[in-house]
Amino acid sequence: MDALRETHLSGLTLKGRGKVRDIYDLGDTLLIVATDRISAFDVVMAEPIPDKGRILTRISEFWFRAAEDIVPHHLISTDVEEFPSECASHQEVLQGRTMWVKKAKPLPVECIVRGYLAGSGWKDYQRTGAVCGIPLPPGLVESQKLPEPIFTPSTKAEGGAHDENISFDRMAELIGEDLARRVRSLSLALYERGRQMAESKGILIADTKFEFGLLHGELILIDELLTPDSSRFWPADHYRPGGPQPSFDKQFLRDYLDSLDWDKTPPPPPLPPEIINRTREKYLEALVRLTGKGLK
Repeated sequence: MDALRETHLSGLTLKGRGKVRDIYDLGDTLLIVATDRISAFDVVMAEPIPDKGRILTRISEFWFRAAEDIVPHHLISTDVEEFPSECASHQEVLQGRTMWVKKAKPLPVECIVRGYLAGSGWKDYQRTGAVCGIPLPPGLVESQKLPEPIFTPSTKAEGGAHDENISFDRMAELIGEDLARRVRSLSLALYERGRQMAESKGILIADTKFEFGLLHGELILIDELLTPDSSRFWPADHYRPGGPQPSFDKQFLRDYLDSLDWDKTPPPPPLPPEIINRTREKYLEALVRLTGKGLK
């Protein structure tokens, strides 16, 4: 099964490579190419996950269309036939895994919404009785649904460094009080829309990350949206609070890596074929459940 680890598109200007995406600058717009790379603990694995980029692109497009009444977004098209002419010679590579988007100035924060007590939030709660400084009722258990979703922003780390959780007040210092309040409100509204739609398809969205940018002074939604890379997806029919949950996201890979004697710094350990295949299956199941369609 073929997988795409990296792109080299002659005639196009490479703006940068993230952990998963290769970004090309087209002037007023960008091409965001979702490769099949996968990262865990901020380390990119040596082996890609076949079709992962196509799955992420399909899921993001689904959510951008579903949420455009809440906030404008950067997506122009995922149809390579509609891309600018300079992309024409690369259609085969770009097909199915590329978003042509408006170029915005990203806000220097990541907007995290948590609806359930999991991951670093659970660890924080065990230590402090709070998550990112937000007090929670005593006696909650791992994976428990929170009384109401909470907004816990973080900084956007550069160069593979770890993001740092910050308070709302610190976020307001970085981007301004009015903008911070608007971003918080929109993040909670987007999470609620996603939560309701996903739950109707048998998926619980435990937490997720949003990113916003400014375009001609207008706040718009950018990056990816409610994918298994940016969210914790749990099958609703297997939900049992009180411990970790099975998932449709990269948690399966994290759990495997946690079982190894690896210090979570590069180089990553090699991934066995069964881990690669099972990870692909989980991402694909999330796509099918959400959209009712596979990759064909």
